Amino acid sequence: MRTALPATSLAAALLCGASGALAAQPTQADLIRMLEKLNQRVEKLEQRNAELERELRDSRAQQQQAAPAAAIEQRVQALEQQQDRIAKGLESDTISENEPDLTNRLKTIEMQSHSMLTAARKVEALSGISAGLSLSTVMQKPFGVTGANSQLNYRGDAFITLPLARIGDVEQRLFTQFRIGQGTGLNGLASYSKPNATAFRVLGLDPDNSVAVLAQAWYQASIPLPFGGYKPRSRETLEVNFGKMDPFVFFDQNAAANDETRQFLNTAFVHNPLLDAGGDIGVDANGFAPGFRLSYVNTAGKPQTWRLSLGVFGAGPQGANYQHSLAAPLVLLQAETEQRMLGGLAGTYRVYAWNNPRASHFDAGVTELERHSGWGISADQRVGDGITLFGRYGQQLQGHARFDRALTLGAEFNGSYWSRGADNLGLAAGVLRSSGDYRSFAGAGNAEQVAEVYYRYRISKQFELSPSLQYIGRPGGDNTAAAIKILGLRAQLSY
Repeated sequence: MRTALPATSLAAALLCGASGALAAQPTQADLIRMLEKLNQRVEKLEQRNAELERELRDSRAQQQQAAPAAAIEQRVQALEQQQDRIAKGLESDTISENEPDLTNRLKTIEMQSHSMLTAARKVEALSGISAGLSLSTVMQKPFGVTGANSQLNYRGDAFITLPLARIGDVEQRLFTQFRIGQGTGLNGLASYSKPNATAFRVLGLDPDNSVAVLAQAWYQASIPLPFGGYKPRSRETLEVNFGKMDPFVFFDQNAAANDETRQFLNTAFVHNPLLDAGGDIGVDANGFAPGFRLSYVNTAGKPQTWRLSLGVFGAGPQGANYQHSLAAPLVLLQAETEQRMLGGLAGTYRVYAWNNPRASHFDAGVTELERHSGWGISADQRVGDGITLFGRYGQQLQGHARFDRALTLGAEFNGSYWSRGADNLGLAAGVLRSSGDYRSFAGAGNAEQVAEVYYRYRISKQFELSPSLQYIGRPGGDNTAAAIKILGLRAQLSY
């Protein structure tokens, strides 16, 4: 590569070379021409020198850029190959150890997300569904009854509540219950009250056989009022039920005396004796009936609330078992309120009336159905942290019944007072007064006396044992009959 000479050195050389010509004394015009040529050559040399310097800089820059460009191209090629492997791996549903780590991670996360989404959908589908199982086994031994033997029976219940899709603000649900059992207990004793409310057996079957029956299947809609209003601010609700029901689920309830599987066994303390033991409820042989119910609930003064309920149910030998229409139904009307008394302790008070045009005469020889009507009260009130008092009263207004008035009183004590918070002690006593017509017909005495004490001992959350003792004085209103004592043991399994 050529190197440009400095302009000053070139000019000096030219001047020296021309010294010989000066001796020849050139003219001024010759000197001017020589200087012009000299300037032209200097300019060309400077331009060439600048071009060479530029070429040198460009060559160095290209050399510096050549190495990074090659490295970047190699990295790009490697990334493209890796991307191709990832894309091919994602096309397969299986996970392979030969695939890139990123592919394995993406597939694992996708599978986990799918599993979680599937589980979430199942939970969403089952949201609001409730179900349960109950098995009650009772052994009872009577004392004071000639020829009576010990009895053993069982009853199983399975129920499920299914929420239905809302219609606007209207909530809907479907309730179903199946029941199975064997043994009639000691309910054949000659007494007004029945000592074993858990006994269940489908009539007409051999005692060796038992079948499950659809006990209840009813629909409920809860409609906030006023209709079409703003639900979060609604303090009124209209409930509508229809289907096959147990009327006692909606009427004559009581916090301390309502469940024969965990509380009192005698029917006199489970429901109003006139409706249950007396038969005015008019249900079928299994204890259920078709019908519908309307209920208005007002919670504007919560925690003090009130409710009005109207029930219309099939009644009688045919009306309750779907062989007749609801042309002559049992009609129940109930008003109830929850109040806070005794320093804010909760209590519920119910008053109701009934009319059954398909009831039976106490004389089996009278086959014609007749009208029975009456009214009753059911109340429960807490008087302490673990004490609940209850009472029921019923009075017959029309019809020929064996007893026409009934009064039951009692209390339930929580085991927290003796360091057994899950246990309960129940005490109850009652009087069932014989009707004047029945006293004249059968020569019955004034009244039957009933008492019961039980202790519910919790072994676990699902298993409870309840020993009990019952006393029935003047059974069936017979003043000459010996008192009946019944020792019982109930085992209750619940899930």
